[in-house]
Amino acid sequence: MTLNVELKPFAAVSDSMALSPSQAHANGAHSGKTSWREHFRNRLNRWMVSPALYQWSVSNVLTRWFTQKRTREVFDLMAGFVHFQVLLNCLRLGVLARVQQSPCTLNDLALYTGLPEERLDRLVWSAVSLKLMDQRSAGRYGIGPLGVLVVSYPGIEAMVEHNALLYADMGDTPKMLRSQAGVHHALMHQYWPYTVGEDRDDGAFAGQPTLEHRNDGSSESQQTERYSQLMSVSQNFVIQEIIGAYDFSQHRCVLDIGCGLGRFASTVAQHVDTLDLQLMDLPEVVKLTKSAHQHTPYCSRLSFIPGSFKTDPLPMGSDLVTLVRVAHDHNDADVLHLFQKVHAALPTKGSLLLAEPMADPQGERQDAYFHFYLMAMGEGRLRTPQKLSNMMLQAGFSRVELLSNPMPTHARILVAHKT
Repeated sequence: MTLNVELKPFAAVSDSMALSPSQAHANGAHSGKTSWREHFRNRLNRWMVSPALYQWSVSNVLTRWFTQKRTREVFDLMAGFVHFQVLLNCLRLGVLARVQQSPCTLNDLALYTGLPEERLDRLVWSAVSLKLMDQRSAGRYGIGPLGVLVVSYPGIEAMVEHNALLYADMGDTPKMLRSQAGVHHALMHQYWPYTVGEDRDDGAFAGQPTLEHRNDGSSESQQTERYSQLMSVSQNFVIQEIIGAYDFSQHRCVLDIGCGLGRFASTVAQHVDTLDLQLMDLPEVVKLTKSAHQHTPYCSRLSFIPGSFKTDPLPMGSDLVTLVRVAHDHNDADVLHLFQKVHAALPTKGSLLLAEPMADPQGERQDAYFHFYLMAMGEGRLRTPQKLSNMMLQAGFSRVELLSNPMPTHARILVAHKT
C-alpha cells in the first residue's frame, strides 16, 4: 500500500537565510543596528549569570525547575563523551545482549565479562542512569528502554561501534579545524574510500582509493564491502521515512545514484512492482550489489551501472533520480555539478528526490554531530533545506518541495521538479 502525502511548496529563498555563522556575524557587525530581540537576549544572559538571581531562582518553587533544567543541560555538554563510552563498552562487553536474554545480578555479569565486581558496578550503574539498563527485583539488572532499542536494531549498534573512529579523530579537534591536511589524516576519512581520492589529481578513477591510503591492512574490496555493509544496515530508518512520504507509483523508472548494496532500491522495487530501477555506484560497490540481488524475484527490473557521478555520464531513461545520503558527503561544487547532470539527464516533468540529514536553520542538537562527522569524512557538509533548494534551482530545476515526514532527525526529503 502506498501512502500519499501532500507535498508542500518550498519556495526559493535568499542566500541570507542560509548564511554560515561567520557570515551572519559579519552582516550583523556591518549593519550597525541591534534589534530589540538581541537587547532582550543580552539582558537575559546577564540575568542568567547573576549570583543573586541564581539564589532567588533555586529558592522559588516556580522558577527552580528552569534553573535545574539549565544546569542539567550544561552538565550533559561535559558528560557526552563519558555517556558514549558507557554505551560503547556495554555493547563491546556484551552486557546489553546478556541482560536482554534474562535479568542478571552483578555477580552474574562479573562472571560473564571477567571483570571484577568493584569495577563493573560503575559501568552497570552508569548504564542504569542512561536508561540502557534498569534495576529489577532480587538485585538483578535487565535491559532498559534505550538499551532495548540499541540491541534490537543492527544499524544502531553498527553506528555506535563506527563512531569510535569519530571520537578518536576528535581527540585533536583543533587539527581538524585548522587544516585540510588534518582532515585527510582522520580515521573517518580513511574509512570511506571514495573520500580519500577527492584531494588527488593523478588521473585515477574518481573516488577510488590507492593502496598507500589504506593503512589498516585491508584490500580495496574489503574496505568497500565494509563501508557498504555499514551504509546498508544503518539505512533502514531513512528508507522507511522515504517510502512513507513519497508515492513512487507515479514513476516508471528510478535511477538511484550512490545505491550502495541496493537496500533502498530493493525496498522500492518490492513496494511498487511496476517500477524499473537503475542502480549506480562505484565499480567495486556495484559488483557486490549485483551479486546480492541477482537471484531476487525483482532482479529482472534492476540494471546495474558502474561509474562515478563526478566523471561518468549519468544513464538516461529514468523519470526519477534518487540521492539517499549522498549529497552531504561532498563539497558544494561537486553537489551543484551533480544536480546539473541530473537535471540534464531527466526528461521534462522528471524529478529528483534527495533524502539525508539536514541542518535546522535554528540549530538542533543532532546538527553538532553531523557537522563534525562530515568534516572528519573529508569534503562533506550538513546543509539546510533552504541551501539545498537554492542549489537545485541554480542547477535548472523549476520548483522544489519539502516533504513532510514524521522523523526528520533520520532524514529530511526534498523533491525537485523539471518542467
